Amino acid sequence: MSQPITEESCARSVTTPDWTIHYNDAGPQDAPVIVLLHGSGPGATGWSNFQNNIPELSQDFRVIAPDMPGWGRSSAVTRDENDHAKAAVQLLDALGIEQAAFIGNSMGGITTLRLATEYPERVNRIITMGPGSGAASITQPGGGLSEGMKVLLGGYREPTAASMKALVEVMTYDSERFGTDELAEERARAALANPEHLKNYLDGFAAGGPIAKWFSLDALREVTVPALLIHGRDDRVVHFEHSLQLLARIPDSRLVLLNRCGHWAQVEHAEEFNRLVREFLHATAAA
Repeated sequence: MSQPITEESCARSVTTPDWTIHYNDAGPQDAPVIVLLHGSGPGATGWSNFQNNIPELSQDFRVIAPDMPGWGRSSAVTRDENDHAKAAVQLLDALGIEQAAFIGNSMGGITTLRLATEYPERVNRIITMGPGSGAASITQPGGGLSEGMKVLLGGYREPTAASMKALVEVMTYDSERFGTDELAEERARAALANPEHLKNYLDGFAAGGPIAKWFSLDALREVTVPALLIHGRDDRVVHFEHSLQLLARIPDSRLVLLNRCGHWAQVEHAEEFNRLVREFLHATAAA
């Protein structure tokens, strides 16, 4: 009988030309590879974002979930040093992987779309959950930060259990079930373990945003690989209109809009998310 997958059991670390990257690696080593890219937020890691998905998905795939530079146990980075697309490619190179399917939540979705447009030879399929599109918003005509982003920044400024409680509540629709005190305390501990990550994020935000480079909207029209876009209808961090913008541009794309779902589709609807991902990856394997 196989042992349950835990963060410790599949924890790995590798040094690339520019960073040391901590990651989780589960599933058959000779299976098709999927890379799970976490979102931003204080205390976020590959495992914290995808712990409800890795055991299931690793039955069919080799699942790699890195802490991207600037998060978790990976190297600290300033805004100018923060290039997650390059970091993902260096991780693939270090692990001897030519190509993978990329699955990205929020910030990780932005990185996934950059990879598809700037490093298309390394990507065979893309799945996003709740990324921004970079397009002008019609739901926030005055611009400015969403409710969720304001709470997220509060968590960076004061990474207490109380601020993390507010964070996990705004990230989810069913906050009574998923916005637990235990999760808030876990995120607070993780955030406080890396104070340099907190400072660099806030410094980057003040300098124009922690993500210095986005994908090109126009370049999305040239993406040839299949794309699955998943978004929560009740997302208070990034409105689902952004996935509609992506759907309008990526030729071979489809959108699943989940009711009663916030910013963390892979958490709130883990069973359905895992099923959607497995079915999509298997159905598009020939592509």
